[in-house]
Amino acid sequence: MIEHSIHVQCGECPIRHRAVCARCESDELARLEQIKYYRSFQAGQTIIWSGDRMEFVGSVVSGIATLTQTMEDGRRQMVGLLLPSDFVGRPGRSTAAFDVTATTDLVMCCFRKKPFEEMMATTPHVAQRLLEMTLDELDAAREWMLLLGRKTAREKIASLISIIARRDAALHLRRSSGALTVDLPLTREEMADYLGLTLETVSRQISALKRDGVISLEGNRHVTIPDFDRLLEEAGDDSDGGLLV
Repeated sequence: MIEHSIHVQCGECPIRHRAVCARCESDELARLEQIKYYRSFQAGQTIIWSGDRMEFVGSVVSGIATLTQTMEDGRRQMVGLLLPSDFVGRPGRSTAAFDVTATTDLVMCCFRKKPFEEMMATTPHVAQRLLEMTLDELDAAREWMLLLGRKTAREKIASLISIIARRDAALHLRRSSGALTVDLPLTREEMADYLGLTLETVSRQISALKRDGVISLEGNRHVTIPDFDRLLEEAGDDSDGGLLV
């Protein structure tokens, strides 16, 4: 783990419009500036272990991390993804609930935990935005329950690609419609783990989506989506990301 020597002003941050500070006024940003610092993690490095005491909370600035839970018999299950602008840590909770691991090289904007909690109590904009993000996370968890429980293997792969593409478009202030390109943050093995599929099934379904013209691939990670609405149809979703009925 490396603490960055660079210091990005909040107003110039690439995730500013989606992060926990999105609603902050200039005086509130100045307070955040006083308690923040940057840390970088290499791909594969553990950011926090489940049960460890957390001395910071923060936002993913660049890169991808995974949330993983280990069962008593040692089996591990990936239970979530952290994409740029997602929040790491839980104010009011002293220890981490999941292992958090950098899937790619990752940079975090960290806030010292106690000062951040004190700021939440006196800054409605921070508390309000964190509540919004928590409710979005709850909606995503419910959507993921549907995906894992009811969707076919093809729909699962299409759903994962569409979720990543939609988030990437939102982060870069692009419309999630028409043609889109995105770099997948997960290997096929990681996708299999996350979706509850075998590696062979993931590879077969990606090849089928490519063969049917739903996506095109450059290497294993760079995906072009010629028609995002068609991808949503393959995922069993409508143009707003909801379930087709």
